Amino acid sequence: MQSPAPIALFVYNRPDHTRRTISYLQKNLLAEESRLFIFCDGAKTDADKASVDEVRQVAKATGGFKAVEVIERKQNLGLADSIIAGVTQLVAEYGKVIVFEDDLLSSPHTLQYFNDGLVRYAAEEKVMHLSAYMFDLKDKNLPETFFFRAAFSWGWATWARAWNHFEPDVDKLMAQFDKQKIDSFSINHSMNFWKQMLDFKAGRNNSWAIRWYASIFLKNGLTLNPLHSLVHNIGHDGSGTHSNIENTYQVQIAQKRVKYFPEIIKEDKKAYEAIKYFLKNRKGSLVNRGLMFLKQLKSKYLHKKA
Repeated sequence: MQSPAPIALFVYNRPDHTRRTISYLQKNLLAEESRLFIFCDGAKTDADKASVDEVRQVAKATGGFKAVEVIERKQNLGLADSIIAGVTQLVAEYGKVIVFEDDLLSSPHTLQYFNDGLVRYAAEEKVMHLSAYMFDLKDKNLPETFFFRAAFSWGWATWARAWNHFEPDVDKLMAQFDKQKIDSFSINHSMNFWKQMLDFKAGRNNSWAIRWYASIFLKNGLTLNPLHSLVHNIGHDGSGTHSNIENTYQVQIAQKRVKYFPEIIKEDKKAYEAIKYFLKNRKGSLVNRGLMFLKQLKSKYLHKKA
């Protein structure tokens, strides 16, 4: 049996979220056989120093894995540069990596799913990314796992051979898109993926994930996804730098081991339609969207006061 892939956990200034993420990872069936690397970003402001230090103490006290290495950044890299550097480091050394951020609760079978998939598709050049999160899709008759074009980043894994195609330069990426590719990239404009690219270019976001998806898309790559989500994101409480307060993406974490992995390397048409339907309808009517926006503003105000 191959050694499990190393786990990269990226943390910053949320000690409670970090504790919960680690506690769920510790319950994974392969935790004791896996190496955990905790990348702790440096404080951006003096106001963050206390919480950053607390997160680092949580990291240093972590056990339950084959080995735990804590990497403390002296300066603030920001999430994007931190992830790019950490993933690049680990795939260079181990050839593969499993990636978590500090707000993801996992199933006891998440690491098993990743490692099974990493072994199963190690030589399949077209498969470039494994996702652990999936929306609560209306169609429950899809296969247990399926291939899709977009790369979701709430718990994921990849190989050095795929990460070598990551292109951080958004201008180089955007130069390769035409109108047809933009439509396909954005799932027939059901999701604002292309807007995320434009916003990155304009300096309105610093997303590594949209550049990773674009890199995969332009190589005609595919991502493996589970029908029943193996992670739940607890970051939509306004506590994160890049998170809003919402419950659109809440899911029940799967509690069974994934046993089915597709043999045919091809995007699943039914899954594509199911995901497109979810994305188009995820925010409800205009009235519901307005109410949600007001709720988010109120919650953010209360969170800042607290």
